[in-house]
Amino acid sequence: MTQFESRISETRAAGAELAFIAAEKRDGVWKPGRFFEKHPIASVFLLDEDRIVTREYGLHHALGTDAINIAHPATLVIDRERWVRYIYRGDNQLDRAPLDEVVQALSGDR
Repeated sequence: MTQFESRISETRAAGAELAFIAAEKRDGVWKPGRFFEKHPIASVFLLDEDRIVTREYGLHHALGTDAINIAHPATLVIDRERWVRYIYRGDNQLDRAPLDEVVQALSGDR
């Protein structure tokens, strides 16, 4: 999230908006509600408390060596017509999309 926030001007220049989604309860383990009160971000942040969005996109991670009932880390670029133009699904909780690749997808260079 920090990586994307640091390059928000590129995102906006591409005519895109960022939205972060976490498969977490507001008062869950990481307390995202409390965190964002203290550390606001420029982008939209949504909580998928019932894992509905996470499951619909095939990102739910029910059980793994590093995860229980959360989402695989993932980055999606969805266009205005709601087509998924780019998707990166991490294999583990530390695996993230290459930021330059995402910025390219935003500008349609992929």
